[in-house]
Amino acid sequence: MSVIFVLIMVSLIVASCFLGLFIWANKSGQYDDTVSPAIRMLFDEKKAKKKEK
Repeated sequence: MSVIFVLIMVSLIVASCFLGLFIWANKSGQYDDTVSPAIRMLFDEKKAKKKEK
């Protein structure tokens, strides 16, 4: 029975480490989109509808 408590504690520690690393990577810009700005000019822009008076 004590093995279960040890495994639960170890899994919580590992999960919190992964969560901390994910938050750190998010704040440091690891997941910033660098591809879309380069190809954005290839897409057609939708023309804005003119307001009728």
